[in-house]
Amino acid sequence: MSTITTVNPATEQDIQTYTLMTEQEATDRIEACHAAFLEWRKLSHDERASFLTRIGQALREHADELAALMTRETGKLLKDGHIEVEICAAICDYTAQHGPDALADEERTHGPDQKRGVVTYQPIGVIYSIQPWNFPFYQPVRVLAANLMAGNGCVLKHASICIGSGLRLRELCIQTGLPEDLFQVVVIDHDTSDILIAHPKVRAVTMTGSDEAGRHVGAMAAKALKKTVLELGSNDAYLVLEDADIETAVKFSVIGRLYNNGETCVSAKRFIVTDKVYDAFVDGFVAQMKAIRMGDPTDANSQLGPLSSKAQFDMVKEQVDISVAKGATVLCGGQAPDRKGAYYPATVLADLSPGMPAYDDEIFGPVASVIRAKDDEDAMRLANESRYGLGGGIFSKDEDCAFKLARDHFDTGMIRINTFGAMDPNMPFGGVKDSGYGREHGGFGIKEFVNVKAIFLP
Repeated sequence: MSTITTVNPATEQDIQTYTLMTEQEATDRIEACHAAFLEWRKLSHDERASFLTRIGQALREHADELAALMTRETGKLLKDGHIEVEICAAICDYTAQHGPDALADEERTHGPDQKRGVVTYQPIGVIYSIQPWNFPFYQPVRVLAANLMAGNGCVLKHASICIGSGLRLRELCIQTGLPEDLFQVVVIDHDTSDILIAHPKVRAVTMTGSDEAGRHVGAMAAKALKKTVLELGSNDAYLVLEDADIETAVKFSVIGRLYNNGETCVSAKRFIVTDKVYDAFVDGFVAQMKAIRMGDPTDANSQLGPLSSKAQFDMVKEQVDISVAKGATVLCGGQAPDRKGAYYPATVLADLSPGMPAYDDEIFGPVASVIRAKDDEDAMRLANESRYGLGGGIFSKDEDCAFKLARDHFDTGMIRINTFGAMDPNMPFGGVKDSGYGREHGGFGIKEFVNVKAIFLP
């Protein structure tokens, strides 16, 4: 019988070993979730909302414990874990507050006689949620909250390195009174996961991960004629235009590249800097990246913790090494320290060109790619050349101009102007191109997996 052992990436010590479920055990969880859904769907929107409010409260009450768990499993800074717990609670609160109105029946008319019609948003059943490790609570919660509100059940397959976080989330939900079988966590391998996607009681699939994984999951779901929402990462471009305030650009570029140890799908990764301000930006940016304090993620003075695993460390190192071998210049970092743990330093690469991982791909770690643009127009062109399109940013003193660029020309799902942030419960989250499709948050996620039912009255 196969097992998975979670490992603390800072200390390299084993945390816990879990036994993989058999196919029968996993499908039993699907069946149990479906049975719970049949009762859950009968509750009113306000009744469902009350459960979310209690879940949000429980998350806040256990914030210290949950943040420490995330740090042990993934190496994220303890303070970032606290921020994540608060984001999760805020999502629960937002969904409870706005969900009933978003899902309320809508009065319409039909036919030449303008007879009464009603559009109603009805739950569909079990939603299968495949989630990554970089935000062990936020990723599952954003799916769970929306779908509990919609009246669905949820089965979570969490990443293998943070199984403990997924199981603890389920425990907390049950402690608040959520029906025990409505939210399930399965500990399974990829082959069993494919079987669950095809299971007739699974009505839809949502996944966050790499574009390669998204293609596989999307194809498996499509074979079974099931709707998917896919959020597949990105190499988000942040444009430093000719009139940018350099101090602001440097400040938020450092924050945007290093937030969550650089392991964030919607974060600043490519810095496309116009020739006019290139030297000033690079000088300030490199100076601040060099000064970053890397260390124990439980130490309040640490600004950068380890990567989430030895495997993630090896991947980031390989991407940097290949880029350098192909001609990239290391402006700082680029060499891992000789110490225990999956630590990789804040790194800045320049002189990049197509064909390098640092130019073409997503580096999921504290590595910044700086690309020189001739002017503002060229910067926008370079940003849009990417196969990805999740997030992005623009630094410019002319906010009206930046807004028009963002609205009319930036081919991506979310754009920050003169700032950085990861998500907000009131704004839609999602991307285009190889970054996937579908939206979460802002009321949009609540309606991704419902039956939009039209009722025609005489």
